[in-house]
Amino acid sequence: MKVLVIGTGAREHAIVKALTLDPSVDAVIAAPGNPGIDAIALCRELPQGVLDGAGVAALAASLGVDLVVVGPEAPLVAGVADAVRERGIACFGPSAEAAMLEGSKAFAKEVMAAAGVPTALAHVCTTVEEVAGALDALGAPYVVKDDGLAAGKGVAVTDNRLSALAHAVQCLDKTNGRIVVEEFLDGPEISVFCITDGTTVVPMAPAQDFKRLSDDDKGPNTGGMGAYSPLDWAPKSLVLDVVDRVAQPTIDEMRHRGTPFVGVLYVGLALTSRGMRVIEFNARFGDPETQVVLARLATPLGGLLYAAAVGKLDGVAALRWHPEHAVTVVVASKGYPDSPRSGDVIEGLAEIGDDAYVLHAGTAIGKDGALVSAGGRILSVVATGADLAQARNRAYVAVDRIRVKGSQHRTDIALAAQRGEVPVPS
Repeated sequence: MKVLVIGTGAREHAIVKALTLDPSVDAVIAAPGNPGIDAIALCRELPQGVLDGAGVAALAASLGVDLVVVGPEAPLVAGVADAVRERGIACFGPSAEAAMLEGSKAFAKEVMAAAGVPTALAHVCTTVEEVAGALDALGAPYVVKDDGLAAGKGVAVTDNRLSALAHAVQCLDKTNGRIVVEEFLDGPEISVFCITDGTTVVPMAPAQDFKRLSDDDKGPNTGGMGAYSPLDWAPKSLVLDVVDRVAQPTIDEMRHRGTPFVGVLYVGLALTSRGMRVIEFNARFGDPETQVVLARLATPLGGLLYAAAVGKLDGVAALRWHPEHAVTVVVASKGYPDSPRSGDVIEGLAEIGDDAYVLHAGTAIGKDGALVSAGGRILSVVATGADLAQARNRAYVAVDRIRVKGSQHRTDIALAAQRGEVPVPS
């Protein structure tokens, strides 16, 4: 099997790495990829970018690939998967209509209501007056979400009403701007990826990511600064509950609407004092959770994604997992997330031993041939270990060997879990 992976980030690097380990996969091509991916797979250009469905489909056809895997959310919402399927090529990723589960939080709420999925109370607002009323109705802490795609940075959670209003105004200023004001959900957050062919749902191991920029969950929201898996503190029934109460009802509802969802339904949820509540859906693998989930997956990835793409997921055996714990720590550029700096030389990667590995995100080859930063999140450093403490130690030893001027990273990824201090409501 020959596979084409669309995207440029560490998530795509993790997917490519896992695909190269699948005996059934003969070749992996990435478009456009990054310097890290280029070291283990063939990278091809997309002259019009990843949102160009016709270009992606044409490239897939010219390469004679058997499967296309679309990594990021924006191409999915733009209909890239539709264009690929129209050329008769199997694609792992939802149609543009189905991807609206991520493309519109208001639409996701509508689907959840129809499917009976437990989620936060919410008000959809299109004016500042509606926002003000919703904030007062739900109270602090205030949760204000941009309805559309915002690369993980469209959410404001604050006790300050003026700050909540300011974020809402910023979102409403966009074309067709609207926002969702939600009740605040207490309790730890969990990410569960559910692979689906539109009918069958196969859950993956849960992970937890860290959205805030700085230690102790301080600073602005980001695309994610680190993650770990498994979650020893989570209820044993969690994954089964997610499938039974969230993923399967949602997938059934989407199929009944005539817009079957094929790909990965990312369920972001909170374990609250009132039970499990869905925070959001995403229509693709999460970054950086993918880095740790795939580090532990023993089942070959290519066969799994192909079965989902061609509607044969019911014939796939139960997923197998390595027993090790996995931790990833994101190294971000100076100024991230507001004004990330590019062009800083990346050094020290050759000094990282066998206990960890690096997945590239925002990297490029400079004019002099040196590896340089080229985005907000530069690298994901991944390590596994017999327990969380060993995995964390290995990851941070590797992070300490990386040198990028002005770079930043969190020092507390998975620390509370290692110490047994994750506050889980009874």
